[in-house]
Amino acid sequence: MTPIEKIRNIAIIAHVDHGKTTLVDALFKSAHVFRDNQRVAERAMDSNDQERERGITILAKCTSISWGGFRFHIVDTPGHADFGGEVERVLSMVDSVLLVVDAFDGPMPQTKFVTRKALALGLRPIVVINKVDRYGARPYWAQDQVFELLMELGATDEQLDFPCVFASAKQGYAMLDVNDSAETLDPLFDVVIRHCPHPKGSADKPLQMLVTLMDYNDYVGQIGIGRVFNGQISIGDQVVLVKRDGAVENHKITSLHGFDGLQRVARERAGAGEIVAVAGIPDIRVGETIANPRFPIAIPYVDIDQPTISMVFQVNDGPFVGQDGKFTQSRRLRERLTKELQHNVALRVEDTDSPERWVVSGRGELHLSVLIETMRREGFELCVSRPEAITKTNPETGEKKEPFEDVTVDVPEDYMGVVMEKLGGRKAEMLDMFQEPGRVRLRFSIPSRGLIGYRNEFLTDTRGEGILNSVFSHYGPHKGELPGRKNGVLISMDQCEAVGFAIMNLEDRGVFFIEPGARCYEGMIVGQHARENDLVVNVAKGKKLTNMRASGSDEATRLTPPRVLTLEQAIEFIDDDELVEVTPNFIRLRKKILDAQERKKSEKRL
Repeated sequence: MTPIEKIRNIAIIAHVDHGKTTLVDALFKSAHVFRDNQRVAERAMDSNDQERERGITILAKCTSISWGGFRFHIVDTPGHADFGGEVERVLSMVDSVLLVVDAFDGPMPQTKFVTRKALALGLRPIVVINKVDRYGARPYWAQDQVFELLMELGATDEQLDFPCVFASAKQGYAMLDVNDSAETLDPLFDVVIRHCPHPKGSADKPLQMLVTLMDYNDYVGQIGIGRVFNGQISIGDQVVLVKRDGAVENHKITSLHGFDGLQRVARERAGAGEIVAVAGIPDIRVGETIANPRFPIAIPYVDIDQPTISMVFQVNDGPFVGQDGKFTQSRRLRERLTKELQHNVALRVEDTDSPERWVVSGRGELHLSVLIETMRREGFELCVSRPEAITKTNPETGEKKEPFEDVTVDVPEDYMGVVMEKLGGRKAEMLDMFQEPGRVRLRFSIPSRGLIGYRNEFLTDTRGEGILNSVFSHYGPHKGELPGRKNGVLISMDQCEAVGFAIMNLEDRGVFFIEPGARCYEGMIVGQHARENDLVVNVAKGKKLTNMRASGSDEATRLTPPRVLTLEQAIEFIDDDELVEVTPNFIRLRKKILDAQERKKSEKRL
């Protein structure tokens, strides 16, 4: 076992795309974790398929490297606000944080969110001003902005006296002064050794290990990952699991692994201060404590912030159910959602009056869409509703409150007017404006429901040049009604295959989402109407034959390419009376009530 004085436990926190995972890659290379001729993918810690495709970190992960006789346990955390629950719980495992800040952008919304959590736990940040080699970098300005942020968040004098390192994770060097010459990350390792305290605790005390992350293996079952705060843990030990509600269960440790680079290494024993993975406890959950049977004392767990957005997940009841996916039954969906709750602690699942429908709540649209995408890749079929903000009502006064987001918008000056106009219509209030040559940064406070459906509109308005980031801010007074989608939809009249001739003749009615040959059914949304009302159309109407045909008189069918919606775009597009049908290979939009006559009756009742 590594002596506790030689252990450093540290988490890397930052706003999305400020270089956390790239910095971990550079630390691996600097500590010679890999052979010189070993081929390693970029962003090696982003091992999840969706993480590589989206270019963001979704799940917090642990790694461990050795340097200069010290053992560094490093936790790579997500940068997107929707996965803040991953960050909140791992902070209890570490003794300091590397706060990575872009040398050009400075602190951004997510930086503020995770830094507040770290300061509240008494952690002293080590600031890394990254991307100092970037064109237009302003490292000292970024350093000053970090100081102002810590002042705003009420940091203590010790936390304000933070060490600062200037680095380029991409180039693999760090320095204590921008004017220094550097070729390695050794200065960063030295700063962590000097300023990150070694773990508190003792290997001689009774065992206490807090489970913070979860994993699963087909051979050993549930795996709990966490830090040993006191005592020692070995394979074959008889231990107790102290539940969140105080209940105690007896178990035996059947497997113990430590971390080394990207690998998990089998261990016989681990001591206080180390981060390890254990198996042998089938129903282990995040926030529970593995303890000595004679001293079953739990470690306090950091409460996770509550979800702000909810969606309805339901069984797919469309005509094509079961033709694409393997799992369509309500029992399968319930089991999968229950399994997700074991490690996704920021998620909530509630039953409804129907056994085929559940209310699933999370931190944001991306948080829930990642779950939906994961389920469809596993072979599930399901339908999901439009996201809704979770409101709260004061039982005494009856005042209704809703979640608000702190939004930062970075756009070229030419698009500032349209962004302010659109956000103003969604009840946003501008808090701050900062101008740079050619660009402007705007900060708003906006109801969470005001952002639903706006991100794609924002990209269109700014020609893809705008950057929008948001993070949950607070619950405030309800702002009243917000404008919904302006355009209606085109709805298929019957179950059929779409015909190019029919689509061509209907193109003046709106924009289509389907191609010729696409299978449709009654009530399925095939496009966006050019007007405000919904329109039922026949996309299977073919060209009639006549007695007089000349070889050159037939008009060629010319079609505008369809607008193909991604899962996130589809979720943002639908209205309250619509659903997104998700299967392994298809994303379809549909009305909740498929029959046109039944829809009319329902509208009259409303």
